[in-house]
Amino acid sequence: MTDTLKCTSPIDGSVFVERPLAGDGEIVSALERAQEAQAAWRRTSLAQRQALLTRAVDAFVAKKAEIAEEITRQMGRPLAYSPFEVAGFEERARHMIAIAPDAMGDIAVEPKAGFTRFIRRDPLGVVFVVAPWNYPYLTAVNSVVPALLAGNAVLLKHSHQTPLCAERFAEAFAAAGLPEGVFQALHMSHGATAKLIAHDGIDFVSFTGSVPGGHAIQEAAAQRFIGAGLELGGKDPAYVRADAKLDHAIENVVDGAFFNSGQSCCGIERVYVDTKVHDEFVEGAAALVRKYVLGNPLEAATTLGPMVRSSAADFVRGQVRDAIAAGAKALVDPKIFPADRDGTPYLAPQVFSQVDHGMRIMTKESFGPVLGIMKVGSDQEAVRLMNDSDYGLTASIWTTDEEAALSIGDRVETGTWFMNRCDYLDPALAWTGVKDSGRGCSLSQIGFEQLTRPKSFHLRTAI
Repeated sequence: MTDTLKCTSPIDGSVFVERPLAGDGEIVSALERAQEAQAAWRRTSLAQRQALLTRAVDAFVAKKAEIAEEITRQMGRPLAYSPFEVAGFEERARHMIAIAPDAMGDIAVEPKAGFTRFIRRDPLGVVFVVAPWNYPYLTAVNSVVPALLAGNAVLLKHSHQTPLCAERFAEAFAAAGLPEGVFQALHMSHGATAKLIAHDGIDFVSFTGSVPGGHAIQEAAAQRFIGAGLELGGKDPAYVRADAKLDHAIENVVDGAFFNSGQSCCGIERVYVDTKVHDEFVEGAAALVRKYVLGNPLEAATTLGPMVRSSAADFVRGQVRDAIAAGAKALVDPKIFPADRDGTPYLAPQVFSQVDHGMRIMTKESFGPVLGIMKVGSDQEAVRLMNDSDYGLTASIWTTDEEAALSIGDRVETGTWFMNRCDYLDPALAWTGVKDSGRGCSLSQIGFEQLTRPKSFHLRTAI
């Protein structure tokens, strides 16, 4: 077993970051520091926590340019787009800081003569956050900031693909003056991660990643009565009705499918289009995809970077081959993307028509730059097909009829229902999923609930 983490950049296959992995003694010491620090941190006022975290956000955003380039070099997103993740981090963090007093305030119950009664939210203790590489800050911030606001200590284990992101969190919190031990970043092996989850010093686990990863988290925590928030990805559908503003739908659905090389848990992976506008939508989507520029993500002209690693690209190539063999029609000629090369992370985008649910491309998570488009004849058929999935993270409808959007949305099994937009996370709303997309909830006022425990106060005042 190696004791070193190596981040291989998908840009050129070079080792970009190398770090020693924490040993058992270092991990136990970090946990003990977290427990000791949390006992004091929970006694600080919420206003103090808000002020410290605001300074941390300021310190983080001040290094936007350096952080954006690190994102690109670690996981391959075009540098033109990486700064948006810093902006999204800031939006989510500042929103959660702002709503914390309402979310964490005492919950009053109906008055009762001779008694004072209310419910208070207590911190859980030590929260262990396990974050992925695809949106390394946007996924982690969802739990890290509200957990700290709630009075918990946090241990962060980031993907081996994005180790510098964990260090940037620690750097920002240190610059803000967060007490030592309240937040710590650890580079850990999978085995050490499972062992830490099973330790009785961990009080909650927040995990974002794959379905197999979610099962591993649950297995590690199975012998303990602790909660686990699991955000596990999706096969998110879009439905384009005949009354949609087609140009707007094409532009936004394509962006929602191919941004970040399709490596987004809430990215669009399958589209159902009304028969009346199907051909026009397909033609427009394929034409737009052909305009992408696949190449080195550090170059300004690049709009589609490499996938995170060659094996991920090869998985999507396999889905593409299977779809073609099953009768799907590929609408994009890979030859117009000279950077596309077998055995590398550089993969040409692809759009398919003439697909059905007998094909993996429409049922199994792709997590890459590929999109299947299927013709439907009614709202009922679209709902049936959108629900024909093991996943349920987000889904979207493209229409000018808000009443229809609400009615159809009530029938779709999903955590978030969009009208005329997609692939976006609003920090004021609950971020949650159904089926294999996971369980639990982050962000919004509801997001504080899984990071705290209710404590009832029942005081008899008249004796």
